[in-house]
Amino acid sequence: MAEVTTPRADEAKTAYLNRLRRIEGQVRGLEKMVADDKYCIDILTQVSAVTKALEAFALALLDDHLGSCVKDAVRVGGNVADDKIREASQAIARLVR
Repeated sequence: MAEVTTPRADEAKTAYLNRLRRIEGQVRGLEKMVADDKYCIDILTQVSAVTKALEAFALALLDDHLGSCVKDAVRVGGNVADDKIREASQAIARLVR
């Protein structure tokens, strides 16, 4: 299957990459906390923060997808729209599990 890409505006791409770098830094902080034998509850608190950051990233990406890719597919209509809506629905189902 061919790889599908989504062109993004430079500012949107930069914002996404910055968010991911912050999350990466949080994960590195978790690694350090474990290596330094920090208190379990403190580590779990940071795990929760990383989880929330990833969820917020996913929701922002999903919102952009609905507002661009799905919206454009609905304009085209037919099977293209059906496929994009089904794809988005499956992505949402994975996020809420």
